[in-house]
Amino acid sequence: MKIAYVVPGPMDYQEVVRRGELLKQWASPGTQVDIVRTSHGPASIESMYEEYLAIPETAKMVYQLERQGYDAAIIGCAGDPGLDAYREITSGMLVVGPGASSMHLAALLGYRFTILTVAENTVASSYELAMKAGLREKVASVLAVEIPVLELAQNRDETLQKLISIGKKAIQQDRADCLVLGCMSMGFLHVAEDMQEALSIPVINPAKTALKIAESLVSSGLTHSKKAYLLPPKLANGRVTSLDELDVNPT
Repeated sequence: MKIAYVVPGPMDYQEVVRRGELLKQWASPGTQVDIVRTSHGPASIESMYEEYLAIPETAKMVYQLERQGYDAAIIGCAGDPGLDAYREITSGMLVVGPGASSMHLAALLGYRFTILTVAENTVASSYELAMKAGLREKVASVLAVEIPVLELAQNRDETLQKLISIGKKAIQQDRADCLVLGCMSMGFLHVAEDMQEALSIPVINPAKTALKIAESLVSSGLTHSKKAYLLPPKLANGRVTSLDELDVNPT
């Protein structure tokens, strides 16, 4: 099977290569996993505004990936920006949102989970995503590490200790029995395993989880329902033949 991991914005080439290698290590035998990035968009996503900025270019990328024969696309942001839209514009290719996928997995493994997000700006949107996924009552809390996305990897040990400290708070004060890393950059830092050992509860890595869920659904012959995510009417009835034609720019 062919799976694409879509970075919804520019990213340093060295980091793209590093993440691509990790995805290949995690992938099952027989899975081709490629990492692609959009030509422009936010450098990181730490607000709803940046989520919306990322969607148009990511949508075009997802639309083309289906035409290139990919079986699934993973959105490279744990906020799942634009997930519904991407599912609308694809006909058979599965589109996976790491955020909702990780929350559903946490709900399988315990009663209450805490989402560890990057900043106060993304706390409310994390609750909103859980509500949309039908899991709001399972959320013990959403806690922010207050480290900018682009700085998470600058000092991995410091980031890890901060995550462990906040994880302890979630367990002791909020009675969380699972933790969800609420940022893809956390997922590519190799911190989930160390946190799990230190805290003795499941810690969900959204990057690895999204890949494994994509593999599982594709191998099971499943994709998102087109009764739920209908093709935009103008595309469905042939009034337009591309995404670009949906964006009217009168002169």
